[in-house]
Amino acid sequence: MKKVYHSILLTGLFSSLFACGGGSNSNDNGPSALTWQKDQFSPAASFKNFCAKPRNGNFPDKQGSDQHEKMWLRSWNDHTYLWYREVEDKNPANFSVKDYFAQLKTTAKTPSGNNKDRFHFSMPTERWQKLSQGGVSLSYGAQFELINRAPPRKAVIAYTEPNSPAAQNGLARGDEIVSINGKSFSTTNDVELLNSALSPNSSNRSYNFTFARVDGTQYTVSLTPKEITTTPVQNVKTLDTATGKVGYLLFNRHIRPAEAQLKSAFDKLASEKVSDLVVDLRYNGGGYLVLASQLAYMVAGSANTNNKTFELNTFNDKHPTTNPVTGQRILPFGFFNTGKGLSLSNGTPLPSLNLDRVFVLTSDDTCSASEAFINGLRGIDVDVVQIGGKTCGKPYGFYAQDNCGETYFTVQFKGSNHKGFGDYADGFEPDQSPVVNGTQVPGCLVKDDFRHPLGDKNEAMLKAALDYRINKTCPSLPSSFGFASKTNTNDSDNEQLSIKEPTQDYLRFVLQNRIITERSAN
Repeated sequence: MKKVYHSILLTGLFSSLFACGGGSNSNDNGPSALTWQKDQFSPAASFKNFCAKPRNGNFPDKQGSDQHEKMWLRSWNDHTYLWYREVEDKNPANFSVKDYFAQLKTTAKTPSGNNKDRFHFSMPTERWQKLSQGGVSLSYGAQFELINRAPPRKAVIAYTEPNSPAAQNGLARGDEIVSINGKSFSTTNDVELLNSALSPNSSNRSYNFTFARVDGTQYTVSLTPKEITTTPVQNVKTLDTATGKVGYLLFNRHIRPAEAQLKSAFDKLASEKVSDLVVDLRYNGGGYLVLASQLAYMVAGSANTNNKTFELNTFNDKHPTTNPVTGQRILPFGFFNTGKGLSLSNGTPLPSLNLDRVFVLTSDDTCSASEAFINGLRGIDVDVVQIGGKTCGKPYGFYAQDNCGETYFTVQFKGSNHKGFGDYADGFEPDQSPVVNGTQVPGCLVKDDFRHPLGDKNEAMLKAALDYRINKTCPSLPSSFGFASKTNTNDSDNEQLSIKEPTQDYLRFVLQNRIITERSAN
């Protein structure tokens, strides 16, 4: 199976993946190579595709062992991981493959006390390909927002996907889960049931959900998950105001189909001659960085972006000039003004609104490529007004890497904008915040308002944006306001709802990463 990478660093023709590791094509996988010696690393290529359980079919897999897989992870991580110096080299024999990978990361903290690396994960390659290439996942088509994960638990619907089981059964934004299979969502001890219902892994099992509408009315539906193709760009509209037309769009996922959908959205907004724009990224955890660059161009246009850097990626100190994954020279990349072959033909011209200001709606789910969009525009002095909550804080990215049927994601680079700024590991936050926890941006702290539909002028975040554009004032902060966590601070391990396979929302932890999965060269 041919693997290619899309380099957002350059433009042009696709080419295939270079081997990760120490730069050798050696296939020395004998007993001596598989013996762990602390701080001694063989080239990753020595162990690549040697699998304990090789896949059948058109795959590069060869018969190997768990030790091969762990030794590949060890060398690959040491070669490409951004903070490889902060990883203790432990004997892989003491771990399973999954557990060994889980600890191959730094334990350092950010200035605010968060884990510096909160973005280290893996998933089955087949599932990753469906998600990243077409936005396909097994779900009901409802995005659940977990307000409290531990009793008294609370979860509401943030939005639904068109033509999904959720939409067809009348589920709507703001509906709160009352019970699942007759058990109280708020208080039941049957966490296994809740996890399996919210994160279904089989299309052969249905669940009875009881929801409460915003007005208190309750209803019960039986939901059966199926493979849903997500619509990453939704609810594109023009809002007429006394001071001009304001464009609005909900952008949920930086995935392949979004390229064509974003172009269509901006064609519409440009034809309607909007003078301001609100980009709703409150549920967008990231994805393809190339889409963030294209979106920024479509907002700002040629005059603002010409010959400017959208992002420059910096790798670990072993690779000051060369990308360790692709082998290419590290160069800054700009604001892409054409399609890059994700869901548009290469070279398709993109529209633009030529704006000097944009309003961005955010939450702690806004992450990675979405933050790069904010940072990239701020780097060229486009005014970004942030309405909502503090973003997740991920100026980092990686290349997805398959080995033996599992795709691994480990932080490999840090991005900075045209001004050289990329230090927002504690997120962007509106400067109305009375306590500085992240990088402050002009704007207002506003809670997510589940009482109104997304795109409704009365929805709290959108209303605050529309008001701010007139008078640059924010709504007052309630005394109970807080964005530190949606989860109770004293959660009990045996009672906490821990979504193990959050496929219904495109794997939240997947979205919280800027992802490059193809490479191009000119």
